[in-house]
Amino acid sequence: MFSKRLGIDLGTANSLVYLAGEGVVLNEPTVVAVSIDDNRVVAVGSEARDMLGRTPGNIMATRPLRDGVIADYRITEAMLRYFIQKVAGKSFLFKPEVMICVPAGVTQVERRAVLDATLAAGAKVAYLIEEPLAAAIGAKIPIAQASGHMIVDIGGGSTEAAIVSLGGIVVNKSARVAGTKLDERVAQFIKKKYNLIIGERMAEDVKLQIGSATPLDKDITMEVRGRDMASGLPRMVEITSHEITEAMQPILMQMIGAVKNVLEETPPELGADIIDKGIVLSGGTSLLRNFDMLMTKTTGVPCHIAEDALLCVVRGTGVALENIELYKRSIARK
Repeated sequence: MFSKRLGIDLGTANSLVYLAGEGVVLNEPTVVAVSIDDNRVVAVGSEARDMLGRTPGNIMATRPLRDGVIADYRITEAMLRYFIQKVAGKSFLFKPEVMICVPAGVTQVERRAVLDATLAAGAKVAYLIEEPLAAAIGAKIPIAQASGHMIVDIGGGSTEAAIVSLGGIVVNKSARVAGTKLDERVAQFIKKKYNLIIGERMAEDVKLQIGSATPLDKDITMEVRGRDMASGLPRMVEITSHEITEAMQPILMQMIGAVKNVLEETPPELGADIIDKGIVLSGGTSLLRNFDMLMTKTTGVPCHIAEDALLCVVRGTGVALENIELYKRSIARK
């Protein structure tokens, strides 16, 4: 037992690392800055995120994961190596065991890519767990019982809705729309209505500060800075929460569509359990103002947000790693 055991939630927006016996030890943005001249990784995490949209010509800051899956294999491997070395130490004699979670809807090729990247980054053994299952464990849902529980995990790249019973996933649907698509939608809206081009950091700030899933009783305003499309000069406009709510509706409806699809395919016995217990929401995007209210209104099923919604998936991954015998049916390894 000399080797460390790590649970990694490799998210599109943020990556979190859980160290067995200690808890969550790392929470960094999933961004990598690469030098174009020699393909060298310059910065990872928060440092690289500060470079987004601000880099000189010879450095490129990118997000190596898109829609919850690996978009750039080499950069993902470099990022995993950085996370593993930061937590396990650079000169580890004993390679760590690593468990990574993946969206439930990914293909075999995408699963293999994650396992291979983890092993190449310095893991002794790589395990995979499906995101909804990890989120359910992290949200303290008793998944081993013979009753249905519904978990909806909404992160940066994908919305995962699943019914969990007897330790496994009964029905699941994955929609590759989530927080990042909301940011893009906000940026598109401001560009179209105000002829103002804003960066992804600014779009995210607008969503977090004044974004709401349902119209607010009292409108909130925010000053947004960007570049004027006509003159090319910096300009500032004032935007209301009502406008942002309207702009985000199509994406929110796509997310809720995945939830409705799962409910439609749920066996009647489990459907009755879901009505009793309600839907549990986890993931960063579930914290969007009034999102639980919109979900309850459109599905007719009560919804509540899990405690520490941001950490559910990584905690669940860590718990599954610490109790691997209990969850071995639901885990792939390499």
